[in-house]
Amino acid sequence: MTDSTVRTAIAQARTIVVKIGSSAVTDLNTGIALDRLDVLVDALEARMRAGSDVIVVSSGAVGAGIAPLGLKKRPTDLATKQAAASVGQLKLAQAWDASFARYDRTVGQVLLTADDVSNRAHHANAQRTLDRLRSLHAVAVVNENDTVATNELRFGDNDRLGALVAHLTGADALVLLSDVDGLYTGDPRKPGPDGQPARMIREVAGPEDLDGVIAGTGGDLGTGGMASKLSAARLAADSGVPVLLAAAAEAGRALTDASVGTVFAARPQRLSARRFWVRHAAETHGRVTIDAGAVQAVVGRRRSLLLPGITAVSGGFSSGDVVELAGPDGEVCARGVSSYDADDIAAVLGSSSADLPSDFRRPVIHADDLVRT
Repeated sequence: MTDSTVRTAIAQARTIVVKIGSSAVTDLNTGIALDRLDVLVDALEARMRAGSDVIVVSSGAVGAGIAPLGLKKRPTDLATKQAAASVGQLKLAQAWDASFARYDRTVGQVLLTADDVSNRAHHANAQRTLDRLRSLHAVAVVNENDTVATNELRFGDNDRLGALVAHLTGADALVLLSDVDGLYTGDPRKPGPDGQPARMIREVAGPEDLDGVIAGTGGDLGTGGMASKLSAARLAADSGVPVLLAAAAEAGRALTDASVGTVFAARPQRLSARRFWVRHAAETHGRVTIDAGAVQAVVGRRRSLLLPGITAVSGGFSSGDVVELAGPDGEVCARGVSSYDADDIAAVLGSSSADLPSDFRRPVIHADDLVRT
């Protein structure tokens, strides 16, 4: 047991999002692994009885549909993946419902697409649904809606979805449970370049703790892997949510004293919902290129972006869309919500402040709607 303040914060979190990996609840040959799912529900129920609100982000829809459809491995083409998900989502929801029914818990299924988070109005609707399920003492089981999501419009994996849901719901902690027991400097099954086994990292307080870490991709049933878990953990921690990465087999300890796995410390101040949306959730619709002085003002001094600092515009964005900001070298340095249409900005490029019409005197992107990348 460690006395880490991060572990204490996770152990005492009032609202917690728990992401369950595909390998923890599905089996390639049988579909839903009911015995393993029941053990997970036992641990989740114990946490709820201890006073926490729990939201579950469950992978496994595609994995749960593989065996019933007679497939031998996880499909790679979009149509077959969506077909497997359409079968698996039903079976997965039924399994979660039946397991929680042992404790007279009601389960609500929430299927999200990336558009539900990147679109501001949809984002608010999803938030209200999840909040209302909590207030009605139902367990929300969230999954990506794989039956309609396309390769171009996906969260990428449910680790990222878990991080987004954690911020969306104002959760106090995020727990990522899968078939790995923590973050290692490399693949723990293989010797490192120096011939030594990979070392487990117990706590990540900042980027410097990740120096030299090599993260791999997913396995047979899931789309994630250590790379996606690391990315999701950093996303959540950056937004102000502490994270625990642990093995699903150790769910009991993970959800009681948080004494297992790897923890990621949260930034001291939580991002506002709007700034988080701009930075991590919103889809960008174009780009503005800015000069070196504007880069210094926006990135260095957190100032609003004014029109004279813009040198070029690309993309057909409109007022209210999120755009990327790139410096003279082409590197993206920030994202923000534009106050103008792309065509209107392009029409007055090169004008001095004194020559701008009165309609163009306000900032192109206000500092409150701008985040550094």
